[in-house]
Amino acid sequence: MVNIGYGNMVSLSKLVSITSAESAPMKRIISEAKDRGKLIDATYGRKTRAVLIMDSDHVILASMQPDTIATRYELEMKDYELNAEEKDD
Repeated sequence: MVNIGYGNMVSLSKLVSITSAESAPMKRIISEAKDRGKLIDATYGRKTRAVLIMDSDHVILASMQPDTIATRYELEMKDYELNAEEKDD
């Protein structure tokens, strides 16, 4: 799991994409997800800075910068891989 802010966590294995929320295509994706009932707002009323696309077709809004979430994702993946290697030994 990776922390996306305010105690909200996202499954590493389900995450497909981390993007900025500023572009017109991302705003369209957010609108379409809302219409389908697949939008999860994890911003707690703050400005949306990152959009996370999940393999379940859910779209999650986060108020953290995309690069911050990506860094946390990379750290969690490295930790996961190290733990997997230790179990193999």
